[in-house]
Amino acid sequence: MIALLSAADVFVPDGDEARQRAQEELSKAEYQAAKPTWFDQLAADVADWFFGLFEGDGTGAVAPLALTMITIAVVAAVVVALIMWGRPRSSRAVRGRTDLLGEKDDRTAAQLRADAERRARDEDWDGAVVLRFRALARGLLERDLIDPAPGATAQGIAREAAPALPQLTEPLHEAATLFDAVRYLGASASAADYRALATTDDRIQATTPRLSADTAAVRA
Repeated sequence: MIALLSAADVFVPDGDEARQRAQEELSKAEYQAAKPTWFDQLAADVADWFFGLFEGDGTGAVAPLALTMITIAVVAAVVVALIMWGRPRSSRAVRGRTDLLGEKDDRTAAQLRADAERRARDEDWDGAVVLRFRALARGLLERDLIDPAPGATAQGIAREAAPALPQLTEPLHEAATLFDAVRYLGASASAADYRALATTDDRIQATTPRLSADTAAVRA
């Protein structure tokens, strides 16, 4: 039979003793292990500070400080992107360039081809070859297939265009070689030379280029 305890048998510690017993109990290892670390407290404080930025006036609006910080972050990201990758190339600006193959010439590819054909009708094969290769190069530039540096050579232009037109690598090289021979080495061109160059130019215009990821991104 279980004896019942009377109120007199129950020991109730006073305030100081109760506080001491509570401290002794909480100092045990199992309680200390569950206590938040300094890092937990720091993380909680940072989270409270960050989300407090968006409390605003209680109407759901973002606080002015948060807007300022977001704006600064976006501007900084844009500046970093421009420094790393440069300003996107404008097709209109590229087409407006006049320096090509060492000379200033603002004619379009179509205009250069028309002028080359007029030279060919007059049987001025040297002039026709020079103009037709300039038309070829201008056409590549207008299609954003090359971005030659000022003073780029014919062979340099052919090499730069080759990745986008791999099936025309050899014809491009031959066209550049013909241009250099006539323009700089004093060689005489023939009707066959001009027709071969015109055929290469026509094939380039009719060929769908193989675009790299960077070129496709600029066009998008």
